[in-house]
Formats: sequence, C-alpha cells, structure tokens
Amino acid sequence: MKIGYFTIVLILLVGCAQNAPRNEDPSAEKIEVIKQLIGSARNSTELPLEERRQFLQKAQEITFALRNDTLLLNNLSDISLAYKNLSDSLNFRKTNTQVMFMSKETELYTTLGNSHWDLAAFLENNGVLDSSFYHYQKALNSFELLPVDPTSRSLKAKMLYSMGRIQDSYKDYLGAETSVTDALRIFSDLGDTKRVYNCYNLLGIIASGMGNSDKSLEYFQKARSYIDDMESMDRIKYTEQTQNNIAHEFLKKEDYGRAKVAFGELLQNEGIFARNPELYSLSLSSRAYSLYKDENDLETAKKLLQQAIRINDSIDYSFDQPRAKYYYAEILAGQGDTANAITYAQESRDLAKQTYNNDRLLEVLRLLTKLDSNNAAAYSNEYYDLNETIKAEERTKRDKFARIRMETDEIAQENVVLTRQSQIWAGISVLTVIFLLGGYIISVQKISNDRLKSEEKQQKLNQKVYDLMLQQQGKFQEGKQLEQKRISEELHDGVLGEMLGIRLILSALNNKDDEASVRKRSDFLERLQHVEEDIRTISHELNDAAYKKFHNFILSVETLLSETEDSSMAKCSLTYSNEVNWDRLWMEIKINVIRIIQESLKNSTTHGHSENIKVNFDVQGEKLKVTIADDGIGFDVDKGKKGIGLKNIASRVEKIKGTLTVDSTKNVGTTIVVTIPCKYEKLAAAPNTDDEDFEQQVINA
Repeated sequence: MKIGYFTIVLILLVGCAQNAPRNEDPSAEKIEVIKQLIGSARNSTELPLEERRQFLQKAQEITFALRNDTLLLNNLSDISLAYKNLSDSLNFRKTNTQVMFMSKETELYTTLGNSHWDLAAFLENNGVLDSSFYHYQKALNSFELLPVDPTSRSLKAKMLYSMGRIQDSYKDYLGAETSVTDALRIFSDLGDTKRVYNCYNLLGIIASGMGNSDKSLEYFQKARSYIDDMESMDRIKYTEQTQNNIAHEFLKKEDYGRAKVAFGELLQNEGIFARNPELYSLSLSSRAYSLYKDENDLETAKKLLQQAIRINDSIDYSFDQPRAKYYYAEILAGQGDTANAITYAQESRDLAKQTYNNDRLLEVLRLLTKLDSNNAAAYSNEYYDLNETIKAEERTKRDKFARIRMETDEIAQENVVLTRQSQIWAGISVLTVIFLLGGYIISVQKISNDRLKSEEKQQKLNQKVYDLMLQQQGKFQEGKQLEQKRISEELHDGVLGEMLGIRLILSALNNKDDEASVRKRSDFLERLQHVEEDIRTISHELNDAAYKKFHNFILSVETLLSETEDSSMAKCSLTYSNEVNWDRLWMEIKINVIRIIQESLKNSTTHGHSENIKVNFDVQGEKLKVTIADDGIGFDVDKGKKGIGLKNIASRVEKIKGTLTVDSTKNVGTTIVVTIPCKYEKLAAAPNTDDEDFEQQVINA
C-alpha cells in the first residue's frame, strides 16, 4: 500500500501538534498546524502541484474550524496568497472572494484591504491594469477606515504608489503625479528611505513621460541622495537603476554626449553582467546608439549592438530586443545597407507586436515607411491606425481612472453629509434629554434636601452611639488580651511543665520488663504527648505576642531552622525568591506556615532521624507553594492511623484554605508540599500630591 508524501507530512504535523506542550487556547495549536501546511505548500517545490494544493486544502479545513473571526480571516488570507504563489488562479480567486466577503461583513478592514491588494497585484501581473487600479483604490478605501497609526499610513501610501505606477503606464501623468506625491509625503513622514527613493524615481519617470527632462533629472538626482542610507546590496541595485534612468533621460533629450558617458560609466560597474544581464544588455544598446549619434562611430556601435542582440537571445530578454534591432536597422540604413536595414526593422516590428511594445512599434513603423518605399503606404496606414488606437485606449483608461476617483470622492462626500445630519439629530436629542433631566433634577433636589436634613440629625445620634460602642469595645479588647496572656502563661509555665515532668517519670518507670506494663506505660506516654502538643498549640495561639514576633517572616523561618540545627544533628536550608515581599503576606498565613514548618522539622528530626532538611518558598501566580523535604527513614503514607503532628499540619492547612500533599518512601525520605492562596496586607495610603509632583516622582523613579 503506497502512502503519499502529503499523507506522511500531515501525519507528522498532527503528531507534532499533539505532542507539543498544551496551551490554554486550543486554537494556538491549530494555527501552528495551518502555518506549517502553508509553509509546506510554498516551499516543497520538488512536489507535484496537486500535492502542494492538498496542503492548502487541508489548511482551509482547519481554518474554517477556528472560532475567532480575526484569526480565521488572517489565515484564510495567507492561504489565498499561497494559491497565488502556486499560480493556481482559480483557487486564489475563489479564496480571495471568500476573504473579501467575510471581511466586509465583519468590518475587519485590514484583511479586507489586503484581499483587494492581493487581487490588484494578481491582475497587474496578468496585464489587466484597469481592474488592478480599481482594486488598489478599494484597498486604499479600506485602509483609510483603520485607526491612524504608522502601519495604516504605510499601507495607504503603498496603495497610492501602486496606483500611480499603473496611471503612468497609461500616460495618465497628472493623476500618477498626484498619487505618487501623496505617497511620498507619507513615506517621508515615516522615514521609509527605500520607498521614498522609489517615489522620487517614479516621479522622474512620470516627468520624463510628460516631456520635462529637466524635472525628470532633478527627481532622479533626488532619488540618488537616498541610496547611501540603504543596505549594501540595495545600494548597488538602486545606484545602477538610477544611473540607467539618468543616462536614458540624456538619450531621450538627444544629449548624446552625456548619454554616451553615463552609459559607459554604468557598464564599467564591476560584476554588472552577472548581477543584472538585462540591464547590461540594455546599456550596451543605448551606448551603441549614443556613439552612433554623437561620434558617427558606426563600427563600434554595430559591435556593441551585435553583442547586445546575442545577450538578449541567450537570456530570452524579449523586452529590449525590438529596440536593439531597431537601432541596428537605423545604423545599417546610415551605411546604405537598405536591404539588411529593412530585414532588421521588420524583425523589430514583429518582436514589438509579440511583446505589446506599442511605443517601439510606432518608431519602427516610421523607419520602415522611410526605408521600404514599396510598402510605405501600408506601413504608414498601420502607423496611423495603431497611433489612434493607442490614444483612444489611453483616453478611455484615463477617463476610467477619473471615474473611479470621482465615485470615491462622491462616496466620501455623502459620508460627510450623513455624518453632519447625524450630528444635528444627535444634538437635538441631547438638548431634549438635558431639558428633561434638568426638570427632573430640580424636583429630586428639593426632595433630597429635606431628606438630608433628616439624615443629618439621625447621623449625629448614630455618631454618639458609635463613640460609646468604640469605648466599650476598646475596654473589652484590652481585657480579652490580658486574659489571653494570663491563660497562655498558665498553660505554658504551669500545666505544660507539670505534664512534661509526668512524662519523664513514666519514662523512668518504663524500665520494668513485663510486657503488659511496658505496653500500658507506652500508651500513657503517647496520650500525654498528644495532650502536651494540644496545650502547646493553644498556648501559642492565645498569646498575642506570637503574632508580633513574626514582623520579619524570612528571619523568623531562618531562626527556626537555626534552632533546629543547634538542637539536632540535621542540617537545615531555606531557599526563596528576593522578588517577593514576604512580610506583606497575610499574618494568618505567616503564623500557620511557621507552625507547619515547626511541626515538620520536629517530625523530621525526632521520628525521621533526618540528616538534611530543605525548605523552599515559591510563589506561582496567586499561589504560595511551601516544600519541606528531608532524607530521613520515611514512613507508610497509606497507613490508616496518622500521628498528631500530621493531623496538626492538616488542620492548619485547612484553616488557611490550602492543600496538603505528603510523599514518603521508606529509607529515602519525606516531602511535604503545602499550596496556599496568596493574600497580602493592604499598603498604607500614599500622601496626596498634585499632578505635576506626582508625574515628576514617576519620571525620577
């Protein structure tokens, strides 16, 4: 049974997603799988197109399962663009239409603008420039609805630049200049050096199309001034591009001497042929024609043109081949070789038709009209028809661009009118509401004043009662604290000491060897020990001084560990984070945590015979985790009967709403983990300050 590469990759992707660390948001795993599927479709160039398309189809299935509209549309937009890169125009248009419709319904203008942008670029690449301009305009409208920030402004400028580029191709020079100038203004504000360069370069091309060579050269020089701020590879690329544009403008204005020098300097750039053979070939043919026009150097010009023609054939550079052969035909005609001149001119004409290079086709038709007298009338008619067709088409396109802009302006104006009408009605509504509220407030205010007078009298009486209650409460609290202290001292110094003496006496009497006596005394000792622990617990909780000694929580724990080390053979250590303000913990938490540690230390040294005890504090989110681990003899956790020590610990953990975990292994050790919700004492209110002083304090801090 054969398993396709697509199936294998899909299994691997799903397996990676299942084995990945769990995220609280399940859509994060889906998005990761979607990205990997799109990446596989784009980068797996060795696979058949159908298998790469299957990756995108699977990515679409997972995308439509997402509940978040923004995530769904962003991923669907990426899938649409991936179809475009695969040259799958059918699925690209279908997915792009889905994104466009859903984005408009959900008012996600970034995704809506991007979908129009992708479609505009697709149409431009396929030569449908009028529709491309329309979608660039729609993308611009969407981006204008976004909040004004550097990102939205940059998106708007990119659309304006693209619109200007298309307008220039249809000789709508005024419209192109307006669009590119608007884009330039934004890119300059944003400091986008590369795109500022592109705008000045395009403005130079537009000025050249309008026949203003001086302005064109000025723009090209301005563009050149931004090249030094670019990266090294960009500097080389754009420097050569600007050199060619400047040299071409010299050639266009028939300044052949400066054109010859400029193209010569361009050809001297090291590595230009390997880096950009098309530009090298174009410069060769341009320099050849400049030499022919400036110096009448026919032989050198012919050699350079022959070289350019060979290069164009080798790299299949059909765009410049009509021009190179047109120049060669003109030079041959200048030498009197009319037959070969006509041949090259006809080849130039055929290539210009194939590449839809109408400007070159018009030039070569003029030349053929002069060279081929037998067919001059036919060439002349063809020239006239083509020229009229081009003018009509350009006029139609310019009108279409104007209508698109006008419709956009009309929509914007309608929106302004609707906004003003809404503001007027909103103002009337607000005034009506204010008037009604005013009457209501006046009547309510009168009632409130009468009520306040009555409440003021009652408040004075309540204050007197409250003062008496405070005095009584103070006396009661004072007596309570004195009584607690007295009972605490009695229990600790009297009863506890007496019971300790009894336990010691019973321990001495336990030397009798009969089994019944030993068992009985042992039971009494254990019961007395339980009573001793209960009394000690009551004593500590009754004595208010126990609360006061924990003013420094960490120091109290360290003191407890130090005392344990002094009274036993165990080595104790404490680890904690200095980033936590431990003294701000709720007093009830601090007291019970220290008691839990105290009980655990006693169990570890007395019963566990531990040599090392480690205590660790760790705050995880809103939880305090206390870990006490020893290397003692351990005990059976599953044993039904538990000692009083563990019961006391469990009781204290329950009191502070925590959870307790006890893990013990025989001859390995015991680990106690207590997890407690963090609560903190409130900070004292900061002194009141005015705004300027407060702001200055923040800055200084």
